[in-house]
Amino acid sequence: MRLQPIFDIAEICAQKGVQNAVLCPGSRSAPLTLAFVNHPDIQTRTFSDERSAAFVANGMSLETQTPTALVCTSGSAAYNFAPAVAEAYFQQIPLLVFTADRPREWIDQYDGQTIRQFEIFGKHVKQSFELPQEYDHDDLLWQINRIVNDAINIATSYPQGPVHINVPLREPLYPKANEKVAFSKEIRVVNKPRINALLDVPTATSFQQRFLSHTKVLIVVGQTEFDSSLTEILQAFSKSRHVPVVAEIISNQHVIEEAITHADILLTHSAADVKKSLQPELLITIGKSVLSKSLKQFLRTHTPKEHWVISQDEKLADTFKSATEVISILPAQFFKQLNFSVQKSGFEAQKRENYFRTWEAKEHQTARAVSSFFKDFGLSEFNVVDLLLKNLTIPCNLHLANSMPVRYANAIGLTPLNKEVRVFCNRGTSGIDGATSTALGQSLISDHPTVLITGDMAFFYDRNAFWHNYPTDKLRILVLNNHGGAIFSMIDGPAGLGELKEYFVTNQKLSARHICSEFDFDYLKLDNTRKVKNLMKDFLQMDGRTKIMEVETDAVSAKQTMDQFKQHIKKSYES
Repeated sequence: MRLQPIFDIAEICAQKGVQNAVLCPGSRSAPLTLAFVNHPDIQTRTFSDERSAAFVANGMSLETQTPTALVCTSGSAAYNFAPAVAEAYFQQIPLLVFTADRPREWIDQYDGQTIRQFEIFGKHVKQSFELPQEYDHDDLLWQINRIVNDAINIATSYPQGPVHINVPLREPLYPKANEKVAFSKEIRVVNKPRINALLDVPTATSFQQRFLSHTKVLIVVGQTEFDSSLTEILQAFSKSRHVPVVAEIISNQHVIEEAITHADILLTHSAADVKKSLQPELLITIGKSVLSKSLKQFLRTHTPKEHWVISQDEKLADTFKSATEVISILPAQFFKQLNFSVQKSGFEAQKRENYFRTWEAKEHQTARAVSSFFKDFGLSEFNVVDLLLKNLTIPCNLHLANSMPVRYANAIGLTPLNKEVRVFCNRGTSGIDGATSTALGQSLISDHPTVLITGDMAFFYDRNAFWHNYPTDKLRILVLNNHGGAIFSMIDGPAGLGELKEYFVTNQKLSARHICSEFDFDYLKLDNTRKVKNLMKDFLQMDGRTKIMEVETDAVSAKQTMDQFKQHIKKSYES
């Protein structure tokens, strides 16, 4: 069959661990669509909005930690993948992007749905490939097989990320009436096992000695995937070595006892002499981005003598402007090798413990202040987020939309009581687009409930996440509807402008009620404090229904609540 090399792409993907394919309707992509749909080992779903579909694929890859195949037709369809592809690149999510294309000779000839698609995603993919458009020579068949194998290996090699394969296709695009889509029995698969390197003994010994030479050691964990083994190792290391671990909500390290989860608030309100006492001599960082601007400013101005970046990434991410050593090893393995049995005792050990206790005391002070703010419950969106987080004691995926939702959640924090909560957030590009689609994509294949906390702008922007035919009964969405981008009234710059309301906050009058009606979801309106307990119980109950809970406020009241919170924290530091 002429299209057999294209059909066999699905077989290669299946044998190399691809479990899911997200397909967007189109004619030029028909051979790819038929290949994935007819493969027994790949689950396929179709989404009409390419922008949403790509974020759905990201959500699936977050769940499986394997590449999801993403397919679209030719032309502008591919451009709609771009936001999610960029997010996958910076968040290091494995993704296999197939864009069907017209034959090359028709580019720039005013033929329909024909644009320049090769390398369309620029530097926001790990690599771009283009398949040959002819299949009449054995070398071309070998090239197709080689490219698909190579692309999957690259997508899954550290750091994981998206890889683009452009697929020029000639007509006819569909099998003949008597032809069936089948897969070749003997397909060459090229495997590339991941090698987890160890530090050699002299190198490990050197790091151990250098660690012992510092009495003020600080670990900062950026955004990381939920990994119980890494958490256990960090917990043991922190406890035995008296090393504080700064762990924001997106680090997924909230199970660590005595973790510094309120660093942003702590550093915002601490006096200069306190910050000086918190300055590390040795900084060890793992993971990707951090949320806190205060943390970044603190570490950029209070520079450590040494900064070890634990990363296998080929690029140096020097967020705190102080990197002195890049250690290409898995974080868990590094801390295992660093957690040696012999350590200095006496005065040096006491100084390290004193540094740990200084961070610990400030964390406890901040945590008490934060907790006391929520004793009197009101219908502010901040209060509702606090209540929801306190009720998340079940195994679940927690997605946080950008802007205020992730900031609210980070200010409140999770605790060991939320030990089975996995946290996700599109912090690769930190945009509001795609939060709902990403959460929905994960909910479609996860065994656990998925809870999304989102603002109204992100929620309505991504409403096409619901435009499909698949059940989403394990999805729960809390919409903080302040009818605009309230964050712009809280940050310096736009808050004082006359154009604030129309051009920055961008007021809108939409309600999630209408989306629930349109898609037959349960709608819970949180508009009375007497309803809170029962509504929260109903919201988290898994009863086969998709549920959206909405709390409506406005930009003014949202800002007032945050101002009150800041004043409350400030007073607690002054007392």
